[in-house]
Amino acid sequence: MCGVKPHVLRYWEQEFKQLRPMKRRGNRRYYQHHEVLVIRKIRELLYEHGFTIVGARNRLDELAKSESELLMDDEADGHTHTAVFAEDASGMPLVDERISSGIGDGYDTAAPPQGLQRVRRELLEIRDLLRVA
Repeated sequence: MCGVKPHVLRYWEQEFKQLRPMKRRGNRRYYQHHEVLVIRKIRELLYEHGFTIVGARNRLDELAKSESELLMDDEADGHTHTAVFAEDASGMPLVDERISSGIGDGYDTAAPPQGLQRVRRELLEIRDLLRVA
């Protein structure tokens, strides 16, 4: 699904604190959705952008810090982010991203924050991968 061999994933688990899959009997690993997104981002940083392991680790930390700062800024402004999930005609998930300001009907149809745009893009890539499989 992520285009990475199992031994590489095990190595990345040692190098990146964001990867902590649940382990069950026989050390079988179960990755949650957010971990799959992290794996895809690590693969992109290493293979497409030429980062070293240390560089990719630092970049992921920077991205996490900037996203948490963005969320704190929005919360301070009284905005909350809401994603309303639905399905298209084929049963594949769609995301309607909106920013709630607490005024009027509760939703402003403004451009979604950068973090939600990235998540939407990742979801669409996963959907395309699942259609191929």
